[in-house]
Amino acid sequence: MLTYLTAGESHGPQGTAIIEGIPAGLAIDVDQINADLASRQGGYGRGSRQQIEHDQVEILGGVRHGLTLGSPITLVVKNRDHAHWSSIMHPTSPATAENTLRKVEWPRPGH
Repeated sequence: MLTYLTAGESHGPQGTAIIEGIPAGLAIDVDQINADLASRQGGYGRGSRQQIEHDQVEILGGVRHGLTLGSPITLVVKNRDHAHWSSIMHPTSPATAENTLRKVEWPRPGH
């Protein structure tokens, strides 16, 4: 059974995905994953935000020499624009008038 878990917020430092259930020995093409991510960077999708993002995936586990190991696969996409949001999005800083202006109360399409 294939399952996945994602974590990370829009404007946070990174998005993370853990995928379980992929058998060992399957080829993983990082260039193809990055090409798929690039399809939204030209402005495809909602709004113009995607035009300034240059997402690149990093595989942290579950793959060696381009082949799956059969263990969970961990993928990370770092947000290069996070520096502009770090004071607002910091997970442990106390709430202030400035960093609580934009409340996230439900999932947003495209995120």
